[in-house]
Amino acid sequence: QVQLVESGGGLVQAGGSLRLSCAASGSILSINSMGWYRLASGKQRELVAVITSGGTKNYEDSVKGRFSISRDNAKNTVYLQMNSLLPEDTAVYYCNAAIVDRGLGFNNYWGRGTQVTVSS
Repeated sequence: QVQLVESGGGLVQAGGSLRLSCAASGSILSINSMGWYRLASGKQRELVAVITSGGTKNYEDSVKGRFSISRDNAKNTVYLQMNSLLPEDTAVYYCNAAIVDRGLGFNNYWGRGTQVTVSS
């Protein structure tokens, strides 16, 4: 009933910037939170950043001061501005959202992921 579509990934040199976008669509009653996870080769999936409906933001320690999460409630879209990128940021980034569906009630949804590659 709800879909998340990510965009904005790509290849960038160390020190560069990218902005990821994730748009939610479908039978949405409300969105409690939206955020980003990442999965690097050989590592566990980790939470990168999340923003709640009240505007509270949380970041993984290694991205604090470099990444910024924001949302446009009117567009049901969350953004992740990534600055001063490092090779260690290379991963597939997945959008995640906690959404109340008009028919199904509360559920957690995942996007299909977008690749971010940072070269030295």
